[in-house]
Amino acid sequence: MTEVRPSGLLAQPASAKARKSGCLRTGLTYAAIAVTASLLTFLVINLAPQPRVLRSIVPHRFDSADPQFAKTMSSFSQGQLFSSNAVQTLVNGDEIFPSMLQAIRVAHSTIDIETYIYWSGAVGYEFATSLAAKAKDGVEVRVLVDWVGSLPFDEDLIQIMTRAGVTFERYRPIHWYTLDRVNNRTHRRLLIVDGRVAFTGGVGIADNWRGNARNPDEWRDTHYRIEGMAVPAFQAAFAQNWLETTGESLQGEKFYPAPEPAGELDAQLILSSQPNGSQDVELMMLTAIAAAQDHLRIGMAYFVPDDIALQQILEARDRGVSVDVLVPNSLTDVPLTRHGSRYFWGALLQAGVRIFEFQPTMYHPKLLIVDDVWSSFGSVNLDERSLRLNDEATLNVYGKDFAKTQIDLFNQDLQRSRQISLEEWQARSLREKMTDWLASRLRSQL
Repeated sequence: MTEVRPSGLLAQPASAKARKSGCLRTGLTYAAIAVTASLLTFLVINLAPQPRVLRSIVPHRFDSADPQFAKTMSSFSQGQLFSSNAVQTLVNGDEIFPSMLQAIRVAHSTIDIETYIYWSGAVGYEFATSLAAKAKDGVEVRVLVDWVGSLPFDEDLIQIMTRAGVTFERYRPIHWYTLDRVNNRTHRRLLIVDGRVAFTGGVGIADNWRGNARNPDEWRDTHYRIEGMAVPAFQAAFAQNWLETTGESLQGEKFYPAPEPAGELDAQLILSSQPNGSQDVELMMLTAIAAAQDHLRIGMAYFVPDDIALQQILEARDRGVSVDVLVPNSLTDVPLTRHGSRYFWGALLQAGVRIFEFQPTMYHPKLLIVDDVWSSFGSVNLDERSLRLNDEATLNVYGKDFAKTQIDLFNQDLQRSRQISLEEWQARSLREKMTDWLASRLRSQL
């Protein structure tokens, strides 16, 4: 009788299973290594500090009232100076939203919105229905929201708009081939109606900005309505990011009608964008600080200046310029940023910079006022995220009467703020000092 020998597979079942299990473990290990390496690569690409174009402060060559100041700002900031503009200051949601919605409701041909924040809620619904109504009337309506900033967005609001004919897009959505640009967002706040009226400032389309900054549920912010020769620059700014997102080029008279004089203010819109052109806003802000002669006022929702910006402010103090900085208190929506900011206050306070924290609610404006002649406002914060990572837009306005309105508003906010002394800053608890230090290590991302 012929002996039938069992095959190796049957004869050594334990060994085969062990080899199979070992291969599985090896495969999982390699997969884990690959995932970890990919994650680390993603973090390095997106979290590494951006290269610095500006390596030293801007020297003080002339004062803000000198005609050379405006000429210089116009030349190297790539922001043409436009005359004959009218700018209306809108304070808090009670003034801001009605003005924006009224402009939308009387639109005849085009409405273009670009915003970092568009969240669900009553304000979001009112904008969605108003935009949908204009689209049904035949107005071309385009809405561009940042993918990251507008994540808390009710899909029903999007459907209200798109079903009516609104073209709705998200800026730089996340794909595997865009992972190297996850950290580069649009932070711009733009509304352009019929190519003739523009809005910009700090406000987002969300319920957080409703009311009149009376309590923590009503954020403090300022927005601006612009008419005149500078409006085409706003339209071009929107068109820039719309082209990147959709491939559509916005051309023709319906977007760029012949501009008409509307007031007496000179203004220039300064843009920053990644991967190129991010230094324009930074250079503009440092040059403005360098031109201060008497008084520098800084009102920022997020104030985490880099070393050069700090040196620029301290250099102004060395020249005898009074410096006031207004920031949020503990009611800020980003506590980590407040901690990172506080770490750097020591040198400022020692130099005589006055730092104030707004008390009633979250303080969200982005405002820079130099002496009594020049004001800048828009989406730009004095931090590295605005100056090196985001797409931003800020409007510079030249004029004493307009500057006075901004100074008066700034002073009103100071009346509702608390000044921070050097002694109070030094007396922080050890835990607070450690938290501030740790947060400051993330300065390039704040």
